[in-house]
Parts: sequence; C-alpha cells; structure tokens
Amino acid sequence: MRKLFTLVSALFLMLCSFEASAQKTVTGQVLDEEGSPLPGASVLIKGTTVGAFTNETGNFTLEVPDDNAVILVSFLGKESKEQLVGSRSSFSITLSSDAMALEEVIITGFGSTIKRDLTGNIAKVDGKDIENVPVTSFESALQGRAAGVFVSKQNGKLGNGINIRIRGSASVTASNEPLYVVDGIVITSDNQSSIIGVTPTTPTATTSPLADLNFNDIESIEILKDASAAAIYGSRASNGVVIITTKQGAAGKTNFNVGYSIGFSEPSRRREWLNGPEYTQLWEEAFNNVADADGLVFGLTANEWRDRRIPGWDQNNDTDWQEEAFDDDAGFQQLDINASGGNDKTRFYISGSMLDQIGIMIGNDFERFNGRLNLDHTTSDNIKIGMKLSLGRTVNGRVSSDNSFATPLQLVALPPVQPKNDPENPEELFERTVYFNGLLYEDNVFQRQTVFRSLGNVYFDWQFIPSLSFRTEFGVDFLSQNEETYFNSRVARNTGQNNGRGENTFRHVLNYSTNNYFTYNQLFGDHSVNAVLGMSFQESTNEFAQVAGINFPNDAFRKLASAAEINEGTSVGTIFNIVSYFLRANYKFQNKYLVSASARIDGDSRFGEDERYGFFPSASVGWILSEENFLSENPVLSFLKLRASFGVTGNTPITDFPSRGLWGGASAYGGNSGISPTQSPNPNLKWENTTQIDIGIDFGFFDDRISGEIDYYVKNTDDLLLNVNVPSTTGFIAQLRNVGELENSGFEFVLNSENLVGDFRWSTSLNFAANTNEITDLQSQVIEGGFINRAVEGQAIGVFFAPEYAGVDPENGDALYFLNTELPDGGRDRNTTNNVNDAERVVIGNPNPDFIYGMNNSFSWKGIDLAIFIQGVQGNDIYNGGGVFQLDGFGWFDNQDRSVLNRWQQPGDQTDIPQLRFLGGSAESSRFLSDGSYLRLKTVSLGYTLPSSITSKVGIDNLRIYVTGQNLAILTDYEGWDPEVNADYIAGNIGLGNDFYSGPQARTIVVGANVGF
Repeated sequence: MRKLFTLVSALFLMLCSFEASAQKTVTGQVLDEEGSPLPGASVLIKGTTVGAFTNETGNFTLEVPDDNAVILVSFLGKESKEQLVGSRSSFSITLSSDAMALEEVIITGFGSTIKRDLTGNIAKVDGKDIENVPVTSFESALQGRAAGVFVSKQNGKLGNGINIRIRGSASVTASNEPLYVVDGIVITSDNQSSIIGVTPTTPTATTSPLADLNFNDIESIEILKDASAAAIYGSRASNGVVIITTKQGAAGKTNFNVGYSIGFSEPSRRREWLNGPEYTQLWEEAFNNVADADGLVFGLTANEWRDRRIPGWDQNNDTDWQEEAFDDDAGFQQLDINASGGNDKTRFYISGSMLDQIGIMIGNDFERFNGRLNLDHTTSDNIKIGMKLSLGRTVNGRVSSDNSFATPLQLVALPPVQPKNDPENPEELFERTVYFNGLLYEDNVFQRQTVFRSLGNVYFDWQFIPSLSFRTEFGVDFLSQNEETYFNSRVARNTGQNNGRGENTFRHVLNYSTNNYFTYNQLFGDHSVNAVLGMSFQESTNEFAQVAGINFPNDAFRKLASAAEINEGTSVGTIFNIVSYFLRANYKFQNKYLVSASARIDGDSRFGEDERYGFFPSASVGWILSEENFLSENPVLSFLKLRASFGVTGNTPITDFPSRGLWGGASAYGGNSGISPTQSPNPNLKWENTTQIDIGIDFGFFDDRISGEIDYYVKNTDDLLLNVNVPSTTGFIAQLRNVGELENSGFEFVLNSENLVGDFRWSTSLNFAANTNEITDLQSQVIEGGFINRAVEGQAIGVFFAPEYAGVDPENGDALYFLNTELPDGGRDRNTTNNVNDAERVVIGNPNPDFIYGMNNSFSWKGIDLAIFIQGVQGNDIYNGGGVFQLDGFGWFDNQDRSVLNRWQQPGDQTDIPQLRFLGGSAESSRFLSDGSYLRLKTVSLGYTLPSSITSKVGIDNLRIYVTGQNLAILTDYEGWDPEVNADYIAGNIGLGNDFYSGPQARTIVVGANVGF
C-alpha cells in the first residue's frame, strides 16, 4: 500500500505542473443521429491543437480562450461539425453518418495515411479492443483479431514464448517472427532465456520479451502484412511488421483514469487418468501378458519389480497427481493509473501499472511493474519536440521445460498407487517415486527470471514550409535479464551435487537506432502527393555471462558467494548493425486514383562482404470505384476500392556472424589454450528474399453499415538460408548458403457490420484467413525437427513423418502398421505388419492450419455493454510426443490415459488400443497424431457504465464496472490438455504442433472497475 500511495502521489505532483490555465470551460455531449452517445469523438478548438475526446457516455470538457472560439467535432464514419462557442457553456452536438468518411488514421511506418487511401494491406487493432484482457502479453490479446495473423502459445505457463505467423511461415531456418516496432523503435523480441530445467543440460524453455510491455498503454497496433506495406522496413519485413503506437496526451482538461481488476485462474481442461485400483489391475494384466510359465519377467516376479521400482505400492491408494500439478491459488490482479492532458504547447501522458499473476501450474508466477511518460511540446508554430519513455521490471517464477520430470505436468506419469507423502514420515514428500517427484521442486528449488526493460526515444520535428518537414528520432531499447536458479540439498543430489547447486546467468541487450527523414505533402488541384525520404541506423549488442557453483554450507545460503566451488563459467558477446536508406511516394488523383511506391536499401553487417547491401522495392495501386459517376449514386453501395500490390522484402539469419570465417578458443595439448576454426566463411551470403503479390477489395454497403475487405496473396521466398553439407576435406561438415524456395498463398476475408443502431446497439466483426504453405525447392535435403517433423520438398514446412498406424490385430492384440513401401506403379503397399521397423515412414499429418478465424460481437444498451469474442483454428494436426508413455500399455510404469480401458483383451476384440504388455513399449507413429482443430470462446466481457447523473455527484467523470472471462470454453476433438500447444523445449521452425506434457491454457475470470475523473 505504501508503494501504491507513493506512486499516486508522484503522479499527482507531476501532473500539477502541467495543468493548463483557461479563461472559460465548456462541457457538452456528442451523439449520433439515433441519439446514442459517441465515445471517443474528437473535440478540438479549430485552428489549434487544443482538444479532448469524449468519454464512454459521449461527454467532454474543454477549456477555450474566449467566446469567439470554434469547436470542431469529428468521429470516424460521421460528418464533422463546427460550433461557435459564443456565450454558451454547454452543448449537445449530433453527428450524422457520412458514407465517405473513411478517415481512420493508419500508421504505415515513417508516416501515416487514412484508411480510404491505403493501397496495401494493413490490419489495425485498436488499443481499446485489448484493454484489461487478463493475459501477460499483448500478442496473446491479439489472437484471432486480425485476418492472416496466426498466434499460438506454447502452453499455459506464464511468460513463455508465443509464436506469431503472418501469412504463413516464410523461412525454414531463419526467424518466422514479425518485426516489432514500438513508437518508431525496432525492439528486441527474440527469446533471451538461457537456463531452465532439472539439470544444466536440459533444453531451455523460451520466454517472451514482449511480456515486458504494458499493453494498456497501447493506442493502436498496425500489422503490415503485404509487401507494399512492409517493404519500407526492407530486409527484415518478410514475416510482416507489427507497429505499436502508445497513447499520447491531448490539450484540454487533465484526465485521470484508474483501473483495477482482480480474479482467479484455473486449467481450461483436464485429462482423465487411471485411478489406483484401475492402475493395479491393468499393470498386473500387462505383466501377466508377457510373463513366462514361472510368472517371471527377466527373472523377476511382479512383486519384485514393484519393490524395486515403486516402493510403498498400495493398490488402494489413489493419488491424483494431475491435481497436485495445478495450483489452487492461481490469483490475478492488475492496477493501472494514467493521466493525460496539457495545453496548446505541451501535451502529456503518464501511467503506472502493476500486474501480479499466479499461474495454474505449481511454482509458476509472473509479476510486472511498468511506468511510462510520453511528452510532446510545441516550441513554435513549426517546431515540435518530444519524448516517450517506459521503464519496466518483470519477475517470472519459472518452472522446468516440458521434457523435464521436474515440470509440473509430468507428475501425471507417476503411478496413483504411490502416495504423495512418505508413508514412514507423513510430514515429508515421497522421494522414492518411480520417477522424480516434481513436487519437490515447489519448495526446494528457486527459479527466477528478473528483467529490467527500458524503451525510450526522443524526436525533433521541423516544419520548414507547410508542405515540407524534417523529423529526426533517436531510440534505445535496453534489456537487462538475470536468471537465478538454486537447487537446495534435498534435490541437488539428483544433479550429482549433494550440498546444493546454484547458477546465475546475465544477459544485456542494448539496441539503439536513429531515424532521419523528410516528409513532403502537397495538393495541386486534383493531384495530391505525399513522399518520405530518409535513412536509419541500428546497432544491437548482446552480452551473456554464466556462472555456477556447488556445495553450499546449508540451504539458507543461496548466493554463489557461499558456494564451496565455482565449477562453471562462460561469457560471450555479439554485435550487428544495419544502415538503411528509404523512399516512399504516394500519389492521388481526383480523390479516386491511387499509386504508391517505396524502395529501401539495407546494409547489414551479418552478410558476406560481396552481398552486404540489398534492395527492396514495392509498388501498389488503388482505384476507388465508388467515386466514379456510374457508382456514386448507387443507394446500396457506399464504398468500393480495388487495390493491387507487389514488392520484395528480406529476412535475416538468427546468428550475428553467419558469413564470417570464425575461430574459437579451445583446450590444446597439456592443458594449454589454443585456437581452432569453427565456421567456414561464405562471402556470398545474402538475405532470404520474399516476393509477394496481393490483390484486394475494400467495400461498404448501406452507408457503411456493412463493410469489409477481401484479399488474395502469393508469397514466394527464395535464397533460403540453409546449412549445406560440404566435403570433409574443407575441415567442416556444413556451410550456411542461400539455397531453396518455398511458397505461401492464401485468402483473407474481413467483415464488419452495424447490425442494430439506436438505444440498443449490436455490431459484429469477423475475420477469416486460409493459407497454404509448400517447400518448392530444398536441394533434395531433408531437415528434421521436433519428434517426427520434417522439412522436405513438395510438402508444407514441419509435416509429420512416421509409420502409419493401422490399428490392432483382432486375433492377437498386436499393433499393426501399413507397410507403405513404394510399388512399381508409384502406389503404396497397404498391407500391414506388426513390426514397425518394416513400415515405411511417410507423411502422416500437417501441423499448419488450413484456416484461422475470429469473431467479435459487441452489444450496448443504456450503459450496459457486452462483448463476446470467439477464435478458432481448423485443419492442423498435433503429435502427442508423450503418447508413447501415456498410451503405451505399461511399456514401463507410467500412469495411463483412461482410454487404455478399451484395450485388446481376447481374440475377436475390435479396438484401437493394443494388448497391454509390460516393458513392451510403443513406437512413434500416426497412432499419436490427432486433429488439432478447435473453436474457443476466447473472451466474454460484461460491463456497466454508471449514468453521469450519478457519477457527477461524487466528482468523477465516469465509472465502469465489469466482469471478464478468458478461455471460457472450447470445442475440439483433441484429447490432450489443449490443442493450442507446442512443447516449449522444441526450438526452430520445423518442430511445430508437438505436445509433450504441455500444460493447458488458463481459464481466467476477473472483476474490475475503471474510474475517470
């Protein structure tokens, strides 16, 4: 509470200095033609930058200099209206619909345009659409809200990595993630995590640096999807560009807003496992199915196997290990405080935020503190300066990666016949379980990732003449990350150190950039020209250090200074820089013929000395048919635009020195140091290039009551960055080269409708996107990833490649597989075998979805508002890598999914579950492949805004209370925990759609209130 009081006091003191003086205060309400309030309408004093926005009830307060001031009121899709102040101090202003007022501002990168004049494809998500969504990062809130943008979380762990694909995967080995730009700064968005797991050798789980950002500070998110829109970012735009613009202040009354929400989370799904008596019965059956005539398996009786592997076996015991993995106290709370305002000279936005969330899995929690200050100052009629600065601190209480026995969900592998607590010492957790008891990690392991993040930029804008301006920006993104892990003496013996093990890693990423560009705007009668010419520079350094120690005095000492031995340590550093020159020109004739072209030259230190610079051009055209005489009087059609674009964008490698011949230090003879070559040079290494064609239609009917977009695109990527085998006589086994091609093609559809207007309003927004991915050339290489994923010519990236399961032999209970050997006529042999090694591996599935979609319905009536958002994915497959343990019929001692109750037991049984056979095991095959399609009730929010007649009596402008639910329900045939999954330790673009004890998404319910005054 003391921290909260200090924060509020600081905010108040800072804002007092900005309070604007005024000679007269006017109030009013802005309504539509039906008499309903218009929240978010712009109210400006004409000829100045002084203004305000209407609140949720359409009300505004504005300070004007005198009675001669003129108020200019505008709102998207409405006709603007002017009103002389005169002697009045209160106004009621009604705005009528304007079929041609498509004046929504779209950020395009180094500039902006109105949606009506856009010739490329840019999806916009308003910051209000994702406010107060109970998730830790804005990418999660984006899911399903933009056509062609596929967002998938790895699992239900807080702060973990998130995959975003814009119009499919454009690379096999380089990044497929979009470029993120926040207020003009290209920010660090790649995973920076370095350690997590039961041992130092356990593969790491990724985390998302974007979780450091407070998305309640976001004004809008623009997603540049086609090459025409994205080519202004050149060499890093093949995967699309996400531009984030934070909120700014407006001249007028200082507005304070406070929001607070509190709630809880629970697993959105659970699975069913055998209980104690069922486990005992089926394990004994599996043992007897393979025992010899003396009742022995490898010379041991069933009881001897139990005593060796499962001490304390009690068939009447029924430990529900799944429930032990989930946290019963998964709480959520968030506090946001912001204020904005200013005068005709200085505008400000200042905010503070706190998020505290406990995950649904034991040991997982996430805490974030953010502060932001955005300032804009007009020094004269033609010069503006400003700054945007955010500071954040996140603390992620992490749990081990999915493939570690210490990860919470792998508790389900433990037999229910083993108790949670030691039978001989009920106060102690049972340490002799058949596998490692992950509950020991909850109180005996400390795993924390602490990140300090600073994003800041300053700008200077000089308007030389009305048509020409110059802007220079300098921005810094600094990320300082510390990961600290301590295994106390109780669990350290599992890693070989009986008296504790500690490890610390430090990573510092400094990313600074500058943009400098001229903007030209001019009208010549029927002609309009907008042009941008400039350059940018970016340098990024990444430094990493790690140190570990063992044997601590006791468990009260966790810092490495107390370790008896520092047994590990390393440090590395990398750097790259990019210099760029860019040009964009937009031309409009008679308000209906549109042409746009851009070009960018990038020089990147990561590429070969012969290919260091790349050229990335684009062009697009648009034709507003509804402005033509033959359509302008159409009573139904209000807007129609055809557009087409073509462009080339690039993609960069993941490492910083891929073209260089590298040498590394090594231990030589006699323990002396030496150096040896580690990488073969390639001076011809260059960018992956993606050429994209987009054809689209924008339409509106019935005064834009119905509007939308239709797009078809083709993306061809060539010069893929692949490691190619080279002769061993070179001293190396592989070299990174530009070889191979792949293609994405697809269709997108967006439909918005105002279904009902008046006191009761109902609007709908629907988006749909289908994408097809195919690797067209891979130089006959086969690249493997995940459990059974492959990249291979003629198939989509990451297809599943394994023997095809044919069911169960009804005579003996054997698992059967299709031979699938190739026949002379080109077909496949569909005979079956019970020897999986005789079956050919073939493509059995595709992790890429056929299409994705989302739909939002918003309702409002007399202060009550309701939003229902659904999101879905169709046609993707998921491989359950844990299936060989969870459904293996007691190949070992793992607990089994309850579906094994339908196992084969006697000749003639018809089932897909083979006979249970102890130590028999299961083979990777299509048996464990499932349809991953789902439809999720993603978000439901119900709110009520109190009438101003009530709130004004207590001195506040508005008060809204609400309840929001996230991940409320799901329809799917997937039998795992959650179809939105990709095991968090599997890296790369190929290992898609894998499930390995990966936890479900959280169902979260929060109640909250937003107060404005």
